[in-house]
Amino acid sequence: MADPAIRRMTPEEFFEWQLGQDGLYELVDGVPVPHVKMMTGASAQHDRATVNIIVSLGSQLRGSGCHPTTDDIALRTSIATLRRPDITVECGELVRDTYESRSPRLVVEVLSPSTSSVDRFRKLDEYRRHPTLRCILLVETRFPSALLYRRVGETWEPETYEAMSDIIDLPEIGARLALADIYDDVAFEPGRAPA
Repeated sequence: MADPAIRRMTPEEFFEWQLGQDGLYELVDGVPVPHVKMMTGASAQHDRATVNIIVSLGSQLRGSGCHPTTDDIALRTSIATLRRPDITVECGELVRDTYESRSPRLVVEVLSPSTSSVDRFRKLDEYRRHPTLRCILLVETRFPSALLYRRVGETWEPETYEAMSDIIDLPEIGARLALADIYDDVAFEPGRAPA
């Protein structure tokens, strides 16, 4: 619940305010909220999966006009809400000195026990409303599992990937993600590792 004493900000006011802060914040309904990693940091498996995805997408997308970005770049999901997906694939010309994604096609949330509920429900609903997004990928870190939501017309179709041999085809950005690459050197919970 937001503190009623906090003055609500526009996204522009938020970005100016954010420059003076030590950690990253999201703007939720006009109120700055600490980004979850600011409070706890990312776990080793979260960080490893995130880096693996960025490396894979970055090498495939070089020269294509699309680029992966980190959670340093915000994504506007409503007039008064800015989120920080773990990874966004932005397609379009670089706009210097911006802190916001302009033409996102894919967002990836690497799930952690502390963020899973917000990522799977609230943020997913927000992302689905973004006009340029074509894919939303939720990547589990406790065991091998990825859930892709792909925009098909006006609906979002879910696709589940759980085998380490699975390949997530992403023609919307001209790339593919292999689960074996996503989970390269990731430590799963005991008893949850792939056979």
